[in-house]
Amino acid sequence: MFDKILIANRGEIACRVARTAKRLGVRTVAVYSEADAGALHVASCDEAFLIGPPPARDSYLRIDRIVDAAQRSGARAIHPGYGFLSENESFAEACAAAGIVFIGPPVGAIRAMGSKSAAKALMEKAGVPLVPGYHGDAQDADLLAREAERIGYPVLIKASAGGGGKGMRIVRAPSELKDAVASAKREAASAFGDDKVLIERYLTRPRHVELQVFADSHGNCIHLFERDCSVQRRHQKVLEEAPAPGMTAERRRQMGSAAVAAANAVNYVGAGTVEFILDESGAFYFMEMNTRLQVEHPVTEMITGLDLVEWQLRVAAGEPLPLSQEDVTAHGHAIEARVYAEDPARGFLPAIGRLAHLREPVPSRHVRVDTGVRAGDEIGVHYDPMIAKLICWDLDRASALRRLQRALGEYQVSGVTNNLAFLATLTAHRAFANAHEDASLLDTGLIERHEAELFAEPAATPDAILAVATLSELLHADRLARERATGSGDPHSPWHASSGWRLNEDNFHVLRFIDGGRAVAVTAHYRSDGYEFELPGSRASVRGALKSDGSIAVDVDGMRFEATVVQLGAVLEIFAQGATHRLEIELPDRTGDEAEGGSLAAPMPGSVVEVLVKPGDAVTKGAALMIIEAMKMEHTIAAPAAGTVKEVYFAKGDQVAEGVELLGFEAAP
Repeated sequence: MFDKILIANRGEIACRVARTAKRLGVRTVAVYSEADAGALHVASCDEAFLIGPPPARDSYLRIDRIVDAAQRSGARAIHPGYGFLSENESFAEACAAAGIVFIGPPVGAIRAMGSKSAAKALMEKAGVPLVPGYHGDAQDADLLAREAERIGYPVLIKASAGGGGKGMRIVRAPSELKDAVASAKREAASAFGDDKVLIERYLTRPRHVELQVFADSHGNCIHLFERDCSVQRRHQKVLEEAPAPGMTAERRRQMGSAAVAAANAVNYVGAGTVEFILDESGAFYFMEMNTRLQVEHPVTEMITGLDLVEWQLRVAAGEPLPLSQEDVTAHGHAIEARVYAEDPARGFLPAIGRLAHLREPVPSRHVRVDTGVRAGDEIGVHYDPMIAKLICWDLDRASALRRLQRALGEYQVSGVTNNLAFLATLTAHRAFANAHEDASLLDTGLIERHEAELFAEPAATPDAILAVATLSELLHADRLARERATGSGDPHSPWHASSGWRLNEDNFHVLRFIDGGRAVAVTAHYRSDGYEFELPGSRASVRGALKSDGSIAVDVDGMRFEATVVQLGAVLEIFAQGATHRLEIELPDRTGDEAEGGSLAAPMPGSVVEVLVKPGDAVTKGAALMIIEAMKMEHTIAAPAAGTVKEVYFAKGDQVAEGVELLGFEAAP
């Protein structure tokens, strides 16, 4: 076993690797950019080396600086995590040249599987079933059009060198192909430095099922069962689970054999994932092989009781696999939800901001939280916006799902837009919740198909939650009054009281809120034992107290529960009864904050990829005006109505901040 390793990554995966290494007595070395100087992964390791400014290309993708840090630290091996350089053959070669062990597969395996086209040709020779498609190197537009016609529409364009949904486009008609190929190539070149694409038949209701494989340098190769990753948005995974619902023993045997054959075809060593796509009949086809540990590996760990990072370290150190295929067993069911800083209601656009408040579910044998952030940390524009992975396990799927839903209700994130509420809605939806009874409910189009239900307008905030918001304001005002009284010359003066006392009058206070655009008011009447609130739909006796951890013990007409209220300016975020609610306190001088009519703003920080119009152009509603790239994904800025472009404020290549006006636009009368 190694005595010291360097972790060439950041965030939750770097923390995850460090946790296992420390358990094994292995010292750890972190690398970090200037933006990550105070990051959790830096604090989690024994040593840390600065490798450059915030942009990944100048830090986490700098092979020379990472290898230099390993040499300076005396680390004998480098764990690449996932993303960044984890599947970069040049990085593996540089490690070998420096006499450092790369904790991953051989260079040849990375090279063979690094190109989707080459990998599919190799799998065809190995007898692994493939989706009909074109995987050649020739990229002539006419050739691609002919191949698409041969395959039959709809087709799927995919970046040959990539993954994670980047450079992927669905094309349903020949007229869409040219623009889709151009967009996919731009995104692929930006994300992977290679603009080659392949074309495959698009399966209309496919499932995404992958097999975890592991091989050692002694000729042993096994699989550790499957994971279902069908629930996706924009071709990126949202929920993962193991085992896959509806998986029969025979189908598992067939897919396991194919996965092991795929690994053996490239003389694989270490942890890898062979990804398959299943059609509605259950037939499976090879999609790609990821030559690294996957984001969703915890669900495999939860059902097998194994530590895959420990296996990686032992195999890289030359040890044989700890278990044979016959010795590997699975127990129970595990589901993982990816908690992201993103806005589901705006097409899952990544979000940035400071984590003003963060409270995670309590870890247990049933609940696991893998994270790389703490309260106060910034979610910035330079890296993946993942906050954490929430993984829950139990004896069966229904029980694991119940634990996941409870844990999602206990997760509190404030200060940055996030997908927790969406995850709660998604996991409760019948299409996902009932998949253990009917696996046909699961496929990669689940979110899109049920969009109307998953993105329904939120209901009005319940009276009980309005009571919590009002009570929080009153309790904090009372505490502030007591603190001021204590610091004054006459702490017992009645003028310091916050009870609303009025001579010969009912003592009350009116608080006004904005609830999803609706104005609501709560009148609080002070009583000797608490308050009486006039709420929009009821009248309630309310009392409560602030607790030392910042939460509030609440009693509404005898119903007792705990809540947490986080105030950010005029915004209140209320975490109570397993849900999150958002209100604004209506201020007397509140003014509208919407942009002036006729302007179009950047949805998030990014760069201008293409400007498709010029001043004076007349456009129709929905016409593409500009393409912005952010988080290595393209976002099209479209005309909100028919009208005329008056001004274009940015050119191709310009960097833009969130909310900045991109174009001047005048709607047609």
